[in-house]
Amino acid sequence: MTETAADAGLPGREAVRLTGYAHGGGCACKIPPGELEAVVAGLLESAAVTEGPDGTGLPPLTGELLVGLDGGDDAAVVRIDGGRAIVATADFFTPVVDDPRDWGRIAAANALSDVYAVGGEPVVAVNLLGWPRGRLPLELAEEVLRGGLEVARSAGCHVAGGHSVDDPEPKYGMAVTGLADPARLLRLDGGRPGLPISLTKPLGIGVLNTRHKATGEVFPQAVAAMTTLNRDACRAALAAGAVCATDVTGFGLLGHLYKLARASGVTAVVEVAAVPYLEGARRAVREGYVSGGTRRNLAWVEPHLDAGGLGEEELLLLADAQTSGGLLVAGEVPGAPVVGELLPPDGPALRLR
Repeated sequence: MTETAADAGLPGREAVRLTGYAHGGGCACKIPPGELEAVVAGLLESAAVTEGPDGTGLPPLTGELLVGLDGGDDAAVVRIDGGRAIVATADFFTPVVDDPRDWGRIAAANALSDVYAVGGEPVVAVNLLGWPRGRLPLELAEEVLRGGLEVARSAGCHVAGGHSVDDPEPKYGMAVTGLADPARLLRLDGGRPGLPISLTKPLGIGVLNTRHKATGEVFPQAVAAMTTLNRDACRAALAAGAVCATDVTGFGLLGHLYKLARASGVTAVVEVAAVPYLEGARRAVREGYVSGGTRRNLAWVEPHLDAGGLGEEELLLLADAQTSGGLLVAGEVPGAPVVGELLPPDGPALRLR
């Protein structure tokens, strides 16, 4: 095997490729969006129930749920008093890179992103770890946790404990709690016709990760993108007056933009030439390094998409399943490219030009 960073500090041990222990990688291993929505739809009815099975009333719920299951937003938000709301989320996945510390950093940045995507600031996180203890050394798990702690601390977020299980596949992430101003949230349903669409990180993370898993090649540009916090993008979006955003992760740009357009009741137009990509992304998709998750994303949005005659390569890049991607904001964000606009609803929810 090719030596990787997984060997650092552990002399004499055969090289370990963490991605070889997982059937998928990163957010590409999400349950397909169509299947997931079918499951969640049944929960909406259950959440409205006020009577228990014995016929007695259920206790009142604490606080006011501002963002929940119905819109498919990135995190739950509950108002606890007039000027404060709690943000809660959880995110974890199988290895997306072979270096354990980098995987921990990426997973933590990805989990924290859900808080930033709704306009919050993370306060405390707990670790979620699945580890095949009979197959992989615990020293590697320590490095994963160290990477997660490093990124959380850079975000000003406490890390306090967590939960672990003996798992056939390695998995890592965090459950994160944050705070937000109820009057300054970023929501999926806040988009309005006439607003530009900004994207704060380039696409192509998914195809580069798929190539890494297949070949062992390391792509520092992808690691740098995945470990960059969405904190500054969130603060800039709020300062610019934005009220609508999401982050671009496992459902790709097209999947997450479709959810935003559907929730906001608008048509989203993407200016394809304006979309930025990481170096090497086009070559990777051209050479076939495309995850099953990316193909499922494209199949899900195709009934709602006017592709404007674009070929498969471009469509797969736009549907590429990202891990710890950037924010997709309805509004202009300083320093981020404008990649499209929202229009009044007219035909398919998504239009490429």
